[in-house]
Amino acid sequence: MNTPSTNLPARRATAAHPVGALRGLVLVAAATALSGCTLIPGVSGSFMRDESRVELPVTQGGEQVPATVSITPITAELIIQHFKASQASGDSRFRTGNAGGQTATRGDNTAPDPGLTHQDYRLGPGDIINVIVWDHPEITIPAGSYRSAEQSGTLVADDGTIFFPYAGVVKVAGLTPREVRELLAKRLAKVIENVQLDVRIVSFRSKRVYLVGEVAKPGLLAIDDIRMTLVEAVNRAGGITEHADHGNVLLTRNGETYRVDLQALYEEGDTSQNVLLQPGDIVNVLDRSRNKVFVLGEVQRPGSMVMNKRRTTLAEALADAGFVNQVTSDPAWVYVMRSDNGTSELFHLNARTPDALLLAESFPLLPRDVVYVNVAPVARWNRVVSNILPTSQMLNFTSDVRYPLFGGRQ
Repeated sequence: MNTPSTNLPARRATAAHPVGALRGLVLVAAATALSGCTLIPGVSGSFMRDESRVELPVTQGGEQVPATVSITPITAELIIQHFKASQASGDSRFRTGNAGGQTATRGDNTAPDPGLTHQDYRLGPGDIINVIVWDHPEITIPAGSYRSAEQSGTLVADDGTIFFPYAGVVKVAGLTPREVRELLAKRLAKVIENVQLDVRIVSFRSKRVYLVGEVAKPGLLAIDDIRMTLVEAVNRAGGITEHADHGNVLLTRNGETYRVDLQALYEEGDTSQNVLLQPGDIVNVLDRSRNKVFVLGEVQRPGSMVMNKRRTTLAEALADAGFVNQVTSDPAWVYVMRSDNGTSELFHLNARTPDALLLAESFPLLPRDVVYVNVAPVARWNRVVSNILPTSQMLNFTSDVRYPLFGGRQ
């Protein structure tokens, strides 16, 4: 009977041993968490790195391959280098506008060159013309003067011809009103002495362009004798809505799609973007839903924000997110992560000093950029401790509890 009592301390020690082991494991886990690393640049125990920790998709030799990307510090030299490169290429992503701010554009800005100058309107099937023969009202308005010009006009048939008294069937498709007038006058001269006539277009119906997307009144527009440029078409459709992407208007012509930058036209006077439209063109004014930047990490309001006319700087994005968290952030490690056209880039800004924010104001963001503000080491330590503390308290509590079912043994 004495044997169990003599072995009781040993049993208590054996029961307490797993608790001590668990406490040791918790401490080891805490040390591992503090010294470990994650896949986000800058969120690691070692900050001084010059390349990404994970492989990113990049273009090498004309194909996509995974590779680590170097981290470029945001300095005055970098901003000057980008500006000079944009001025030299004439097709920059960072373009400064006279309207203030900076415009960030992506991809090729090339608009199609129709090679057309202003020309007289050429008739086509469906158009209605009005032929007036002076001193011969019976030919001009055979049904009386109470019919409208469109009702009394002459319709161009599907085969491009019209019928006119004493002139017969006349092929007018592809001709201008002046050429139709000369042709009719030549034929009527056989039956009318000193013929005087005029040809007017009363309904333009053979040539159309189509506007869709973020315009006030999407639909089809008839091309008339006023040259139909892109700006003319947009204004006839009631203008662009507030949700439109001014720098990303798609023009589809003959099976090919081009991107037209209306923002460059409006703000910088780039008249090459005011394309002369052709019959059958489709103009699609895209919305700005994809023109977002993402601000993550230690900021007051992390999330995504829509760029205003594709124009946002790093300082503006941080300000819209409520700026960095003064308690948990480390402003020395602000990252901009960018993936565009098969290339990946990482930029780092040391904003520990306030004047470094001048660099942030001069650094334009592009759509889909990710801004990340790193956490301070002390904040990371506090978070690890706050996660371990409940487990530690639970282990301490269970180590002091006696279980009556086992004779009061722990």
